[in-house]
Amino acid sequence: MKKAVFFLLDEYAEWESAFLSSRLAMSKQWSVATASLERGVCKSMGGFTTVVDYALMDIPGDTALLVLVGGNAWSLDSSELRERVAACLATGVVVAAICGAVDFLARNGLLNDYRHTGNAQHLWAEYPEYRHHAGFIAAQTVRDRNLITANGTAAMEFSESVLKSLHAGDSAEIEMEHKLFKMGYHDYVLQYGNPFA
Repeated sequence: MKKAVFFLLDEYAEWESAFLSSRLAMSKQWSVATASLERGVCKSMGGFTTVVDYALMDIPGDTALLVLVGGNAWSLDSSELRERVAACLATGVVVAAICGAVDFLARNGLLNDYRHTGNAQHLWAEYPEYRHHAGFIAAQTVRDRNLITANGTAAMEFSESVLKSLHAGDSAEIEMEHKLFKMGYHDYVLQYGNPFA
């Protein structure tokens, strides 16, 4: 079974990973766990309390997917986290970052070899380690090799992109399922028919 680890910080944005984590957890091919800088509790922006499974240094070496969930605490300085993400990228582990987590990658020079997106490139103007301005694409989500980035309004697109990159199901089915939730049930039925019939 492949391991997906969702990395959380206090004031994490729980909606940014909810659809992706639930789809992976329902799969027979994936296990889902959480991690943070230390073992203990992370509080979400919406008031959810999560007891994380792993401290950063204890994330299993055979993790196949590392998801960096956005939120309000990504201005942190953590050389250990930077090194772990860099090691994942270098060894082919899929790294998926959304919202504030992409800011952390930019600030630490981890976007310089990848096409990417984020909330807004001008937010990174003061980051001396961010040097790949031409690699920024104004899109909801961007996938380049084993890095997936997304802005903070792209939770559904993020989920779809990650699942497709992992080949976690039929690509067309993944697309249609996400379309159902983006469009809403009634509009979807009018255009495509009842998915539950």
